Amino acid sequence: MNKPDTPLPIVPAPEPIDPALAPLLSLVDTAPALPADALRARLLGRLAASRAAAQAMVTRRIARCAPLALADGVQAVTLYEHDAGARLRPGEPLRARLIDLAPGAAWAGPGPGVHREWLVLRGCVTLGEATLGERDYHVDPAPAATARLASAEGARVFLRESDAPAGPGDVPFTVHDAQAGWPEFAAGIRRRVLWQRDGQAALLYLAQPGASVPLHDHGHDEECLMVRGELFLDDLLLREGDYQLAPAGTGHRITETDTGVVIYAHGDLDLRFRS
Repeated sequence: MNKPDTPLPIVPAPEPIDPALAPLLSLVDTAPALPADALRARLLGRLAASRAAAQAMVTRRIARCAPLALADGVQAVTLYEHDAGARLRPGEPLRARLIDLAPGAAWAGPGPGVHREWLVLRGCVTLGEATLGERDYHVDPAPAATARLASAEGARVFLRESDAPAGPGDVPFTVHDAQAGWPEFAAGIRRRVLWQRDGQAALLYLAQPGASVPLHDHGHDEECLMVRGELFLDDLLLREGDYQLAPAGTGHRITETDTGVVIYAHGDLDLRFRS
């Protein structure tokens, strides 16, 4: 299995209350209080705004998703599927799935067709003739051929399918984690560009504990899959295996991590920060 060049700075989730802050809690009761009606109005306003923003997003908790058997020892969880009767948004996937393989299991593959991206989240697999380890990424441009997926020791793989057309000279390729590195992107954040076209990209982000991203909007659908660690997207906490799709035209007020995080993201190559 491939090993990362840079140790991943993921730490356990913090306790709800830092013991070092405990002495300060006694001061809370002596702080000036808002009138009850004003405080209630503020809380209800914040709740309503948070609920309205969340309704625009598609969020999948891996612990609450029911798996579907694809073959003996192979199960899939559908994280997102495009409504065939609706018009595709910019950057919207046709389907996104997590595929779990038991040791020794194999799957014949989804058949020929659309543009496909594969990311190994855990374990090691063979995909056709390619051997992929943890955090290795592979692209099969449209029309992708059938590729047999197998794992000797067991694995979890993310599969994203889209209508991205093949460009001139496009061929399947692999980005191996051990050779790719983590280029600097912003304070406390490194970013690996895996694939890009026409302003959208597939990316891996590696963020230090405490890192955050300013307010930004989405020109393309933005997908976030939690590979390691925990992340707040606005008022929503996502954990390992969780997924959120933010449609084009939406935005995020808060993007921050207490634990450090590795995220697979598909969306704008250049984030659209609000002034």
